[in-house]
Amino acid sequence: MVRTALWMLAGLVLGVILHVGIILSLPALAREDIWTRVSGLENLNRFTVLADVSAGEENPFELDPEILYAVCRINLEEAPGAVSGRLPDAFWTVSVFDSTGRAVYGTTNRSGIGQILQLGIFNPAQTRLLAEQQLDITEGLLIVESRLDDVFVVVRLAPPHPAVRARFRSQLSGLDCGNA
Repeated sequence: MVRTALWMLAGLVLGVILHVGIILSLPALAREDIWTRVSGLENLNRFTVLADVSAGEENPFELDPEILYAVCRINLEEAPGAVSGRLPDAFWTVSVFDSTGRAVYGTTNRSGIGQILQLGIFNPAQTRLLAEQQLDITEGLLIVESRLDDVFVVVRLAPPHPAVRARFRSQLSGLDCGNA
């Protein structure tokens, strides 16, 4: 009886270990992750405003159809990244992700930023230079550090009414993105 219980317990423990191992390894085995999808866009050092999504259409990024999205990729090897521009007086968010899809930074206009977006993205070596005051930055710049050199920035903008979508799209396409 005790021997049977030990075998059952060993089988249960082995099953849990295998289950957790498989679940944790699945993202590494995925052929098409978010970085692959973003890299497929022509958006290195410039924002690409993503097309509107309608019900029943293909939605590879799983976007909310009520929100406007702009995406920009930046490589930090040679120089820090910079994102700047003026956004409408409506709810917006900005997020920085590294090439693994991990969120490095995120904020909204409700955090006291207002309509002006000024974001500097630095790798660890550039952050050290910044701390040693060897890099000049403008006042009011939000500073973000990424462990990895390949990052992408996503700006989400929520138009309060469908009539302003075209104007808000235009403002998103006017944002600057690239290396400083």
